[in-house]
Order: sequence, then C-alpha cells, then structure tokens
Amino acid sequence: MLESEATGRYYIGHTQDITQRLQRHNTNRVPSTRHKGPWVLVYQEEFYSRKDAAYRERYLKQLKDRAFIDALVRTSR
Repeated sequence: MLESEATGRYYIGHTQDITQRLQRHNTNRVPSTRHKGPWVLVYQEEFYSRKDAAYRERYLKQLKDRAFIDALVRTSR
C-alpha cells in the first residue's frame, strides 16, 4: 500500500517487485497515480500466490473503509 505525501490518499495494488513498482509510481509511469505523488510505501503483505495477492487487493479496495486502512498502516509502523 502506498500513500501520497502530497494528498494523503492511499494506493492499493500488488506486485512481485515492490521497489520497481514504487519507482514507476514516483516517475509518473502509472496513469492512476500520475502527478499525485511522491508516493511512499506504508504497508505490505506477502502472499504465496499472485491469486491470493489479487484477492486481498480486491478485498481491501471493496472495503472503502479509511479507518480500517489507517489501522493497518499504524500497526505496520
């Protein structure tokens, strides 16, 4: 999970290479986050399969619960 330092908004996604993906977000190469950064990694989870990671991503996005997301971020710091 990434957080925009400019807006405080979160971006939820999954990837196999978090370093490369963060760089893509911060160099405006991802349309959904372009010109909304800089972005910082604030929370991550590891999964055995891409399918499991995609399921978790979908679950978190469907929640639309800022308090729950904030709690996840707080517990990871």
